[in-house]
Amino acid sequence: MIRLYFNYRIFNHLLTAIFLAIFTTVTLADVAPADFREQLSDKVWLENLKPANFQDREIIEGTGQDIIEIKAPYAAEDATIVPISLHTKIPQTANYYIKKIHIFVDKNPLPLVGIFEFTPHSGKADLAMRIRVDDFSYVRAIAEMNTGELYMTKSFVRAKGACSAPPPASMGESMKLLGSMKMNTIGDVEFGKPNLMQLKIRHPNITGMAPLKIGSRVIPPPHFVKELEIDFNGELVLKALLTFGISMDPAFRFYFVPDKAGIMTVKGIDTKNNNFSSTHEIKTQS
Repeated sequence: MIRLYFNYRIFNHLLTAIFLAIFTTVTLADVAPADFREQLSDKVWLENLKPANFQDREIIEGTGQDIIEIKAPYAAEDATIVPISLHTKIPQTANYYIKKIHIFVDKNPLPLVGIFEFTPHSGKADLAMRIRVDDFSYVRAIAEMNTGELYMTKSFVRAKGACSAPPPASMGESMKLLGSMKMNTIGDVEFGKPNLMQLKIRHPNITGMAPLKIGSRVIPPPHFVKELEIDFNGELVLKALLTFGISMDPAFRFYFVPDKAGIMTVKGIDTKNNNFSSTHEIKTQS
């Protein structure tokens, strides 16, 4: 009887130890990785991206800045088309305006998504687009003022595998319609005020990291829209230097201030030096 009682106690202790080990592992797996990945993303930014792109310039972030805000999903449904939007807190005036916005995804193979240049003719430097996120990472937007100050906002996105993901079925159609565009204003046009414009471009925006066909071992070189220039009645509204961090069939929303009826013109070029352009007429004040 003594022997059985002793064995039972050992067995009970073993069960308790196993339960505690499993509970601790699950708890750490649920809590630690998110913080760890955020810290790793910050490390990449602080040790590599910031010094390479901004050297020792001060970048104001957190509660110290009230210039720009980023919105992005915490967990992306599709890593290849992650929607992000940038919301600015100041108007674009001749004396003080956001001159550039730099967008990065820390853990992407090519972290820079794009550099967007603005003028006072934009009215507001807000932007919306869809991007690729290749690994759990911060998405960062750095606003550079015409006076030289830098302000940063960031949002952590849980996504994986965007840059090496197999192409969707619509890839062939994007290749066929390469460079074609659609533009339209969102809401009624109001002269003298910032108006929201939507631009869509058909382009495969190939990353160079995935085959065009599932099962194929042939990986094509990168092929993406690399430059955009947008003006209204000859006045520059927005200029962009882009990478394959922008999703297939790039789509953007941005603002412009029309003072009268006129023509919006978009010109683009891709990495194979294909040039494409489109115009959109702004007719009457509502």
